[in-house]
Amino acid sequence: MALEGVGGRKERKFRAGARARSAAKPRPELQDGSGGCRTRTMTELGLCWAPPGGFKALWAAPGSAMLAKVAFSLLLWLRFAAGQDAPEPAPQPSTSNTEGDLLLLLDSSASVSRHEFSKVKEFMWDLLQPFAFGPRDVQASLIHISTTPSMEFPFDQHPSGASLRGAIAGTRQRMGDTNTGKALALAREKLFSRQAGARPDVPKVLVWVTDGFSTDDISEPMQLLKDMGVTVFIVSTGRGNFLQLSAAASAPSDAHLHFVDVDDLPIITPELRDAIRDAIRANRLHATDVTSSSFRLVWPQLLSPDSGFYSLEYGPEGDPAARRALQVPGAQSSLVLTQLAPATTYEVALTPESNVRYVPPQRTRVTTLPEEISPAEVLISDCGPRSLQVSWAPVLDTVASYQVLYGPLPGGSARLLQVDGGHNSTRLEHLAPNTTYLVTVTAIYRSGTEKSLSAKACTLQATEAQGSRPREQHSLQ
Repeated sequence: MALEGVGGRKERKFRAGARARSAAKPRPELQDGSGGCRTRTMTELGLCWAPPGGFKALWAAPGSAMLAKVAFSLLLWLRFAAGQDAPEPAPQPSTSNTEGDLLLLLDSSASVSRHEFSKVKEFMWDLLQPFAFGPRDVQASLIHISTTPSMEFPFDQHPSGASLRGAIAGTRQRMGDTNTGKALALAREKLFSRQAGARPDVPKVLVWVTDGFSTDDISEPMQLLKDMGVTVFIVSTGRGNFLQLSAAASAPSDAHLHFVDVDDLPIITPELRDAIRDAIRANRLHATDVTSSSFRLVWPQLLSPDSGFYSLEYGPEGDPAARRALQVPGAQSSLVLTQLAPATTYEVALTPESNVRYVPPQRTRVTTLPEEISPAEVLISDCGPRSLQVSWAPVLDTVASYQVLYGPLPGGSARLLQVDGGHNSTRLEHLAPNTTYLVTVTAIYRSGTEKSLSAKACTLQATEAQGSRPREQHSLQ
């Protein structure tokens, strides 16, 4: 039997017992300690919490019309009360390493019902929730489509997710006509306006949520936006003109145009969020394959092999003395940085040095992952009277070598084995039969630090028949 090492963490996995609404926390079941709804006699009313939201009447006394009416009224009241305490959306993992200006174009006209307007506001926050916000991350603004379009808030007003969420929740419908063309003209002005908090030389993304109708022309102002490098995503919740909206969205339209019922907006949220992130990163320096000690930098082909080179500078945030500089050939568009500190934010600047034209520098910030621990588990297997196999995991590039120290309990002389850092197993030989051993595996990291984990194992009796089943091993607590 495999032996779990000292300090090993045991995890339990639970299978979901009931469906839950998208992005909602499951509600607890009403239980009596037996794991389910309490059993009632046939003269009682049985109630059970039924995820994702509501009570169910399981049974009632036969022939009791009055009880049925009372039960029905109670159920209505309970369902109403539960709706007043709707669960918060589940938190999404943060999407950092992105820098861009994102403009939300919200149909606030009278053609949109209040229910639709509320659903679209929820959708917009769900769409933005995982992004990191700030002057060096994503900035968001919102423009209302109405008779006279207006900006709800500029790009630099809400530097945090909490602030932005409150602003979107507090947005009020303007009513009036659906003058989308005028709103697009205002969007073109604000997306490139320092007074509106917009930044030069960062990707621009427009997300337009519409019921599919406009009382003025959108083709010319939308084309001007796209000509200026703005990526346009369109979400239609109505019966809009497919050809018109396909032409308005960025190409290819099947990746930038969505038709969906307003109540089904959560279905497209993950896909649209990923597309927005990719649009922001597409023409920007960004990182992939991030580990605790390395990451890969990727950038667009800004230079040709004979037009210049790149100057790359990187270092821990807030520590100018630790910055390093590299020169990268102009034909290259990616580079792996190694030997980095774990759980550290690095500032990276890529400057194209061109002898043909000026190309603005690009910058990003990347946070390495926390350091992985090895060994996280030690396993004992294949025990015999005079030998056993010891294995450990995981195997990390940051580990130079392993030391395996083992000796009999209680007390006794210990032996030491050296194992290369690329291996995760060794066999211990010349052991005493029917003896308990303490085995300690120590990882020697390239940084000089050490991590150890121990386990106990027992050899078999020398008199046991060959091929008999080994005794169970127990982890050292």
